[in-house]
Amino acid sequence: MSEVSGASPHAPATSAAPSFGTGSLSRAAALIHTLVTVEALLLVAASPGLVGLLLLGSAPANLPLAAVCLLPLGPATAAALYALQHRDRDLTELHPARAYWRGWRLNAVPSLKLWAPLLAWLTVIAFTLTHFTATGLPGWWAVLLAVIGAGSLLWGAHALVLTALFAFRARDTARLAGHFLFRHGSATLGAASLLVLTAAGTAVLTEALPALLAAPLLLSLLHSSRPVIAETQEDFTA
Repeated sequence: MSEVSGASPHAPATSAAPSFGTGSLSRAAALIHTLVTVEALLLVAASPGLVGLLLLGSAPANLPLAAVCLLPLGPATAAALYALQHRDRDLTELHPARAYWRGWRLNAVPSLKLWAPLLAWLTVIAFTLTHFTATGLPGWWAVLLAVIGAGSLLWGAHALVLTALFAFRARDTARLAGHFLFRHGSATLGAASLLVLTAAGTAVLTEALPALLAAPLLLSLLHSSRPVIAETQEDFTA
């Protein structure tokens, strides 16, 4: 360690070593601890609906019931986004469970105001696609509905991030989510890539993959949403 200019060679070094909890290994441990805790709490918060999904069959007629089972997932996801955004990098100052439940209390009702209509809309699209032959519509309608459904999911990703991190009215959040859907193509593309990776992993590996990797996926969503978060803070908050 280099000495300070003009100091006695026998004087104690003046540059303090990094304190415990601030090194790179400690930050990695803090991140892992936060991800595991948030993952577990998300599963607990969404468990009533997840259990219901396990009991439901895969028949298209069960789609409305599946949507009802997915209702708790909206507040659980918003709380996870809040906890991950407000996580502490210092291993000695970790409180991910406290942050998660604070996020759940703050965002349960606001997130449901957007999550419930989104689920209802996606259920209509999914029900129509699973019974498409009975509609008598041309085939290109199915493609159009699939595109609308994907766009709705991407809008929902922006809406959940905004709901979790900002206290806007539901209609204002909905408008901002639609605005950012096209304004920040990189953020929307990032959300789309996560959606594609999750769908592919679910198809190839297991249907439980989204639940098992929810926390890392949401952390990636926050990372790709940084332009959206930054512009919202600068232009739409006091």
